[in-house]
Amino acid sequence: MLTSKQRAYLRGLANGIETILIVGKGEITDNIIMQADTALTARELIKCKRLESSSYTSRECADIISEKCRAEVVQVIGSKFVLYRPNPDEPVIVLPKAKKKPQ
Repeated sequence: MLTSKQRAYLRGLANGIETILIVGKGEITDNIIMQADTALTARELIKCKRLESSSYTSRECADIISEKCRAEVVQVIGSKFVLYRPNPDEPVIVLPKAKKKPQ
């Protein structure tokens, strides 16, 4: 689970990257899930777009793909959404530390 500070950090990083996954009309297929999974393993942070012809909303696309790829939804704005999943072997993105709650 990402903290708001980590989410803000990832949103800043996502601002400069290109959209690499496009969900068009039709269902979210295994091929789309495989592409997202491969891209998340390689990049950790991906920007996706939902076309107007899609039968899903952007939030639905983000939720479905993130659930199947075990990723986190960073943000959903308009037709675009950003997903994050750390690479377990070679992490590239170092997130800010979460503050401990005072007891």
